[in-house]
Amino acid sequence: MFAEISENQEDYKKFYEQFSKNMKLGIHEDTTNRKKLADLLRFYTSKSGEDLISLKDYIQRMKEGQKDIFYITGESRASVSASPFVETLKKKGYEVLYLVDPIDEYMVQQMKDYDDKKLKSVTKEGLEMDETDDEKKTREEEKAKFEPLCKLMKDVLGDKVEKVVLGTRIDESPCVLVTSEYGWSANMERIMKA
Repeated sequence: MFAEISENQEDYKKFYEQFSKNMKLGIHEDTTNRKKLADLLRFYTSKSGEDLISLKDYIQRMKEGQKDIFYITGESRASVSASPFVETLKKKGYEVLYLVDPIDEYMVQQMKDYDDKKLKSVTKEGLEMDETDDEKKTREEEKAKFEPLCKLMKDVLGDKVEKVVLGTRIDESPCVLVTSEYGWSANMERIMKA
C-alpha cells in the first residue's frame, strides 16, 4: 500500500509528512524490513530545492566515480546548507542529503548503506572525494607545507583536540571541527544535551 501511495507525488507528500518519523523509527528498530522502508524514505538535498527525493533518485543522480552517499545532519535545512562541511562537495557538484530530523541521527546509525553504497557523514573523518592526480599531488605538497602549523596548533590546543590535519572538505571557511568516524556527530551531542 505504501508503494502504491508513493506513485502519486502529492499523495505521498501528505502521507510522508504524517508518517516519516514512524518509518525512520522502523529503520532503527525493524531489521527485517529495513530495505523496504529505506525505499520509502524521502529527503531534501543540496540540489533538490523544495522537492523531497528518494535514495534511489539520489543514486541515479550520483556523479561518475562517486562511491558513497553523502549526508549531513543538523537542526535545519538553512543551517546545513550554509555549513562549511558542504562547501567543497557543492563546488565539485556532489549532492548532499540534508538530514534535519532529530530521529535521522538514530536512523543513520542503523542504516549504514543503501544499494551497496555506504552512507557517509560529511562531518566525520574518513570522507573521500574523487581527486585527479594533480589534485592529489597539490594536496601532498600542501600537507608538507602546513605540517609545522598543524603541529603548532595541536600543541596550543593540547587535549582539546585529538589531532590537527589539513582537510579537503572546506573551500572558503578557515577550519572545521570534524568528529571521529564512529563517534557522535556534533548534532547528536546537541540532541543528547537537550
